[in-house]
Amino acid sequence: MNVLIHPTYFPNIAHASAMLYANEVTFEMDDNYQKQTYRNRTYIYGANGKLQLSIPIIHTQKERQKYRDIKIYHAENWQDIHWKSLETAYRTSPYFEFYEDELQPLFTEKAEYLLDFNLKCLETVLDCLQWNLNSSKTKIYQKKVEDQLDYRYLANARKEPAYNFDNYMQVFNSKHGFIPNLSILDLLFNEGPNALNYLKNQYKHL
Repeated sequence: MNVLIHPTYFPNIAHASAMLYANEVTFEMDDNYQKQTYRNRTYIYGANGKLQLSIPIIHTQKERQKYRDIKIYHAENWQDIHWKSLETAYRTSPYFEFYEDELQPLFTEKAEYLLDFNLKCLETVLDCLQWNLNSSKTKIYQKKVEDQLDYRYLANARKEPAYNFDNYMQVFNSKHGFIPNLSILDLLFNEGPNALNYLKNQYKHL
């Protein structure tokens, strides 16, 4: 099975389980950028509950702009904010220290383009999990596709269904209960190498 999907910022559980279920993942590279999607945001579990981490982008006067042409706005020092948020949220999690040396450089090296950065983030997570992803990239945009499962809609943060994903232990579970479909980082820091086994069992909930 081949799935078509948008590269997102540290993909959530729905994204990751769809990718793991596939024989091959095709990344959409030629679509127009859309606001309020997971292209430039992810959610983690902070001390006060669900916390959004957003990458600021450079806005232009163009009505439509290709996702691959979107540039990151670095004046806000967002990388430092995101990394400190991750440290605060997950420093006491079972596997934060195990993976932090691989992940931390993502928040010091400045990438110019959002799409390139998202792919780099995914590549780093795949390395952490020793996940060999069979992937390809689109060359043209197609509104409808054949011989592929179209999961591009998973990038839409506004119309997200209520997923019934299985519980796993989260750092602040005792405060706010289980929060489903967070960033794969939440799963990685809490479950470590077992994250892949968890993801394999979640596809049935998509």
